Amino acid sequence: MSATFHETVQRYRYRWSSQIFLAELLSKRWVEPVVPFSAAVIVTLAFGFLIPGYLSVDNVADTARQFGEFGFVAIGAAIVVLSGGVDLSVGSVFSLTNFTTLFMLEHAGAPIWLAILCALAAGGLVGAFNGAMIGFLDLGAFLATLVSLLIVRALSNLLIVKYAIDMTGGYESGVWTMLGDGDILGIPSNIVALIVFSLVGHLLLSRSRPGWYIAAIGANRRAARNVGIPVRWYILSSYVISGVMTAIGGVFYAARLQSPSADTGVSLEVLALTAVVLGGNVLGGGKGSIGRALIGAVIVLVLTNGLVRFGLANGSTSAFLGAIMTLAVGLDVKWAKNKQKAIDKIYVAPTYRNLGQLQDITPGGVSPYSLNNRLRDAQAIGLGKIDGPEDVILDREGRVYCGTREGTIWRFSGENFETQELFARTGGRPLGMAFDGDDNLIVCIGGMGLYGVRPDGSVFKLTDETNRSVGRLIDDSRLSLADDVDIAPDGTVYFSEATIRYDVHSWATDALEGRGNGRIIRYDPKTGRTRTVVKDQVLPNGVCLAHDGQSILFASTWMCEIKRYWIAGPKKGKLELFVTGLPGLPDNINRASDGCYWIAVVGFRTPVYDLAMEHPGFRLRMAQRLPIDEWLFPNINNGCVFKLDENGNVREVLGDIGGVSHANVTSMREHKGYLYIGGLANNRIGRVKLPNADPNWSGCVSYWGEQKVDGERTGSVASRGTE
Repeated sequence: MSATFHETVQRYRYRWSSQIFLAELLSKRWVEPVVPFSAAVIVTLAFGFLIPGYLSVDNVADTARQFGEFGFVAIGAAIVVLSGGVDLSVGSVFSLTNFTTLFMLEHAGAPIWLAILCALAAGGLVGAFNGAMIGFLDLGAFLATLVSLLIVRALSNLLIVKYAIDMTGGYESGVWTMLGDGDILGIPSNIVALIVFSLVGHLLLSRSRPGWYIAAIGANRRAARNVGIPVRWYILSSYVISGVMTAIGGVFYAARLQSPSADTGVSLEVLALTAVVLGGNVLGGGKGSIGRALIGAVIVLVLTNGLVRFGLANGSTSAFLGAIMTLAVGLDVKWAKNKQKAIDKIYVAPTYRNLGQLQDITPGGVSPYSLNNRLRDAQAIGLGKIDGPEDVILDREGRVYCGTREGTIWRFSGENFETQELFARTGGRPLGMAFDGDDNLIVCIGGMGLYGVRPDGSVFKLTDETNRSVGRLIDDSRLSLADDVDIAPDGTVYFSEATIRYDVHSWATDALEGRGNGRIIRYDPKTGRTRTVVKDQVLPNGVCLAHDGQSILFASTWMCEIKRYWIAGPKKGKLELFVTGLPGLPDNINRASDGCYWIAVVGFRTPVYDLAMEHPGFRLRMAQRLPIDEWLFPNINNGCVFKLDENGNVREVLGDIGGVSHANVTSMREHKGYLYIGGLANNRIGRVKLPNADPNWSGCVSYWGEQKVDGERTGSVASRGTE
């Protein structure tokens, strides 16, 4: 009774894991601005509570108009920071463009469109000057923009002293009033403009090649130059954009106040840089967004206005903002260094698994699973010439194919398969394979997706994504570890993705978790559509079309069981258990000539392994404290293949006790009276004579029938399955 209660507690305790949710949450890019966004909300509410009338309609409207002007400056500064630079000239540019706008309108009598154009040109010219010094003369960004700050500020002050008395703020027009004090549907006009520019800028930075180039330059300028990005011109462009954005803010400021002043824009560069950093943009470049800069701008503006309302002197406000910026930079650097460590600490989340009664595999025993050495003396094909043939398959001509760890697919031919030739280079890790009706080799490539290889060796992509799961934080639409594949009579491809949480290099960690991280996926070559048909499976592995073409069998490796998914007939769409409680971990599944199915066994359960699967806490501590080569895994030293009939009963066992020739068996194919053996960690393909097998049966004919001279196929799928 206590054991049953303990099992129930363990099962429900580890069924759902907050660790997975938290790890996936932290890994999302959109989570990073959550902290500054929360800070912006908290600061706003705090001042609203402490200062009477701070959140009144009039004060919010006035603050919003200030934000509309300051936001443009923050956007420009953020783009420069993203490119790996810094712009200290924005305050003086803001002052210059404010003056330029008013001068053209009130002194020169220019139309409003020309005044705005001149202001934008002034800002763009200063930005171009900065970009040229930094991008083409290789001056430091801090020094170059500091020089611009001093020169432009002096120029602006000289012009204001000379012409300010002639500019009385008397210009009036409907457009000018709209820019300064107007609104659209109750929203200040400059806020509307800011929203439009922000959306366009976000799309350009995140969805266009120029935006990607700017981020790449900020991340690593030398690497960007080495891959052919015109670094100098993009640096120049980023500073021009900064100047123009600042000029837009200056125009709105001029329309609102209509007054040139020597104090305009003073310390604005500090405020803008503080906003960029507080929003979560990396000061070193390569990582950031416009949205983050605007969040930081809210924090800075609210803090500045709030501290002024509290009666703090201007110097005290600057000192306070400087302290906050220092703290923000320190936290940003610290978090950037330790974020991945924090995720790794909580990412692995084992669950409870009870694998059932352990079957006896003792050699010579009465168990149907008793091991033998029938694989020990298998003929070795490609001995020492291949590394890790995870899957093997034969074509119509009887040639053997295998994928290797190096990303290549080799073909062996000849009377004793002594001829080895390179069939294709895939660029990834070839795993499960199947021939389609046109003799194309369909291959699951770990880390890439589902691909095909034509008879001439040319590689083509079928799909590398599927529909995204509803309710998952992570985007699992991209294929992470496509594993094994088979093809239905109508050409539809069914394949397994072993896990969506780990990749081809860390898949073993999925065994430690024991969770339903995998899925079965369907690809329709007629429409090119890819859809997940069975999800939340525990390492779905080998996929095999049943002899009648009505269902597919797939292995649930860590659960030591095989499931059946119906793809046609009255049970279409249903998932059933085919066999459970296997003594080992099933891998690839393939047809046998007598209507049965061959099952590769990649490793065997042990009492200690079964016990560990019932104790998730133990497995978690093992993952956290031990290197992966010291983790507890199933016994992979005994190579084995089972034959199961249509009812899941064992009909035949072929083993290699101790794995002398074939340890860690992951695949097998029957072809004309022989069984061909592949293994993820082997250096050969094995070939074993099957005394009672049909000497004329082959997989290609079983699936697609005989090939006539004119290229047509004969025979039905159902009849071929029993031949």
